[in-house]
Amino acid sequence: MRLATIATSRGLRLHVKARSGYVDVADATGDPLLSSVGALLEAGSPALDMIRGLLDRDGTSYDAADFGPAVPEPRRILCLGVNYAEHALEGGRQVPTWPEAFVRGADSVLSPYADLVRPTLTDRFDYEGELGVVIGTGGRYIPAGKALDAIAGYVVLNDASARDWQRAGTQWTAGKNFEGSMPIGPELVTADEVDVSDIALTTTLNGQVMQSARTSQMIVDVPSAIEFFSSFTRLAPGDVIATGTPGGVGFARQPPVWLEPGDTIEITIESVGTIRNRVVAEEGDRSDWRWRPSSQTPSGF
Repeated sequence: MRLATIATSRGLRLHVKARSGYVDVADATGDPLLSSVGALLEAGSPALDMIRGLLDRDGTSYDAADFGPAVPEPRRILCLGVNYAEHALEGGRQVPTWPEAFVRGADSVLSPYADLVRPTLTDRFDYEGELGVVIGTGGRYIPAGKALDAIAGYVVLNDASARDWQRAGTQWTAGKNFEGSMPIGPELVTADEVDVSDIALTTTLNGQVMQSARTSQMIVDVPSAIEFFSSFTRLAPGDVIATGTPGGVGFARQPPVWLEPGDTIEITIESVGTIRNRVVAEEGDRSDWRWRPSSQTPSGF
């Protein structure tokens, strides 16, 4: 199945892609609790099975602008960094032997076709096309051999990063958490519909291919990522795992390529979908803001 979160007159509502168009899940099932993907995943397999009965219906067509984030309010976004050897090497690193992990907050998510706002506080806004994994059942100590049973489905995401903020300190949190910096969608494709062990990922900037790789090139594959994260935290329905970006990012190019207002960044993952975002400048003058990685460390720090 393909699940989408779509903006309606009643707010963001969970829909399923049907024979034609999209069907509002809560309306069609008569269960008002099933109006969000989070509620659906909490309800588990019985609710998912009920939705399968909607696939032969005729639904409503929507414009791209109506699509919200495929997972609008994830409890957490657990991220793998440097998870492709080419990306490690282009950044001057050795290929890691231990997963590089960080966390994003829910307010960093963005709709799959919305304008991507380049923060005024960064001069080095970069793209990172990635496969996202959405947790279904979750749990602790999930071995790789059983990890696929914990997955609800997959999404496309852009882990857009403020590189100057990311590299100003030893931790990555600030550079990875600007508001609305991670488009995610366009649909949550359920795990029974796609095998993500070896599919193509492509990122284009203004029509030019910047990243081209296959998920089989991941250092830590999807089952191992679930095993790793569940080692130290209990995965829950609706958690998202960002599996890392391949080589070809902007900072590693000569000269570097940064996202600028007017650019269009598009990320496609085979059998999962495509997200497309126009880059715009953040409104407002922050020229006197004291926290800037390129400036001298503020007094009193």
